[in-house]
Amino acid sequence: MSLFLTAIGLMMIFEGIPYFCFPDQVKALAEKIPSIENGVLRGLGFVIIILGLVVVYFGRLMYSND
Repeated sequence: MSLFLTAIGLMMIFEGIPYFCFPDQVKALAEKIPSIENGVLRGLGFVIIILGLVVVYFGRLMYSND
């Protein structure tokens, strides 16, 4: 459970950084999102998921206790 809560906390930190550092750009992007086609958003989401899995895989590989 500790690892899960840590992961959720880190996700919240990384999700909050753009809102804190660049609020005007986030608002502009939010206005443009409805005009982006669903296929493009799905593709971007898929790429981000794969990159996240790769980071987790290599992080666990490099820091495993074996």
